[in-house]
Amino acid sequence: MSKNVEKSKEMFLKGYNCCQAIVGGFCEEYNIDFETAMKLASSFGGGMGGLREVCGAVSGAFIIAGLKKGYTFPETAEEKSNHNKLIQSLAQAFKDKWGTIKCGELMKKLSEEKAILEGLGENYQKRPCLVIVEDMAKIIEEIL
Repeated sequence: MSKNVEKSKEMFLKGYNCCQAIVGGFCEEYNIDFETAMKLASSFGGGMGGLREVCGAVSGAFIIAGLKKGYTFPETAEEKSNHNKLIQSLAQAFKDKWGTIKCGELMKKLSEEKAILEGLGENYQKRPCLVIVEDMAKIIEEIL
């Protein structure tokens, strides 16, 4: 397992939200300071501020994609199009694995699939997203 994947998992286990864990796991590689990264990612945990919408790990992947291959000028239509395709490929890879990018649906799926949670311990069962954070970190490495 790579350094970035391990760091993302480690951060999640320390209590960072899913988005912070992803962004924090990759911030050194993409040369963004840790405090800025954590503030930037803080709003996206719990499916965007606890709304259970887009998964925080997925949002974190989108932030990392922006750091790596984002565009800076609004008039660059081709760059925008290429970036949107990259974002869509990250989302699709995650959907291929989990069936959705929505936090609420993922939480329901995790609670129903006891095998995923089996043997993970009480604290982890309260915050079962470690497997999601790990999978998204691996997807980032595969695609980016």
